[in-house]
Amino acid sequence: MKKTAAYYVEQFQGRFEPALVEELAEKGHYALLKEGDVLMTPGSYIRSVPIILSGAIKILRMDEEGREILMYYLGSGESCAMSLTCCLNARKSEVRAVAEEPTELIMLPVQNVEEWVTKYSTWRSFVFQTYQRRFDDLLATIDGVAFRKMDERLWHYLERKANLSSSAVVETTHEEIALELGTSREVVSRLLKQLEKLGQVRLSRNRVELVN
Repeated sequence: MKKTAAYYVEQFQGRFEPALVEELAEKGHYALLKEGDVLMTPGSYIRSVPIILSGAIKILRMDEEGREILMYYLGSGESCAMSLTCCLNARKSEVRAVAEEPTELIMLPVQNVEEWVTKYSTWRSFVFQTYQRRFDDLLATIDGVAFRKMDERLWHYLERKANLSSSAVVETTHEEIALELGTSREVVSRLLKQLEKLGQVRLSRNRVELVN
C-alpha cells in the first residue's frame, strides 16, 4: 500500500529535508499492523528499518527458556536501534517486536538507510538520536531490574503504557504484565491490589485505570 507524497510531507515536515521526505515517499513502504502483529523475531534477518507513524511497538528480549522481558516501547516518530544495527551490519535480530496497538509504519530499505546517513544531515542526526534514546531506555530497564523493587517497576510500567496511549486506562491482563516484567501473575495481582487499596489505580477486567 502506498501513501501520497503529501501524507509524508505532513508526517515529516520540519524534521527532514524536503529532498529526503521525497525519497521517503518514493522508496518507503507503508504498513499497517494490527494489535499483536509481530514485526521482528529473534534469528530473522531485517531487510528494512521501520519508523512509527502512529501507534506503538514493544520490544521484547527472550531467554533460552522462552521467557521474555520488556525492553522498551517505540512510539510515534521513533525507530528501532536494533533494526538499524542489524540492517547496517547484516546481523540477525536478537529481539521480538510486537504491535502494542494498531500501528502505522513506513518501512525503509536498508540500502537507502545506509546511503542517507552520508547524504542527509537530518537523517544522520535521527539515527544518532535513535541510538541514544534506545541506550537510555536500556539503562532505565537495567536500573529497574537491578535497583527497583517490583512495586516501583510495576508503577513505572503502568505509567509508560498510559503515556504511550495518552490515556489513564491501560488495557492489559495481569498475565501480560507479568510476562513483560519477568515475574509471576500472582505477584502482579497482589501488587495491583495494594495499589488499588492506596487509591492509585482502579481495577476491572483486563483494565487498569491510573488515578494519580
